[in-house]
Amino acid sequence: MSGDRTRRQLVAGLAAWCVAPMAVHAADVQLPAPASLAGALAAALARAQPLVVMASLQGCPFCKVVRENYLVPELAAGLPVVQIDFRDSRGVRDFDGAARTHDALIKAWNVSVAPTVLFFGRHGREVAERLTGGDSDFYGAYLEARLQHARTAVRS
Repeated sequence: MSGDRTRRQLVAGLAAWCVAPMAVHAADVQLPAPASLAGALAAALARAQPLVVMASLQGCPFCKVVRENYLVPELAAGLPVVQIDFRDSRGVRDFDGAARTHDALIKAWNVSVAPTVLFFGRHGREVAERLTGGDSDFYGAYLEARLQHARTAVRS
């Protein structure tokens, strides 16, 4: 009996040890949510960069991959990146200063797929083709091409 109990304790302890690190990493890394798109855009343009906006959906596995593997590293490297969320009632000021919800912006921009990455330049105009979806072996190359195009547009 004693050996059986010890074995169960060992298995339970091992399972807890294996699961604990996963629990720490289970939380989604988020991108900043802007209070004002006009302010975020002005800050981006002051650095000769486009404003990159990720349209995301809570619980979307492709959004998580795009955010954590591509956009968070770009943000850490200095690229202005923010996140707007489908079905989110948080307030944000649009490029024209109008108060809207995240969800209202998504609808106004006619975004229907999560994730969608948008690239904005002067006057809140899109300066590169949207990057829609997240299931591609070439996602990094597609993102880099659009970033190059957007950077060229804001610098000219």
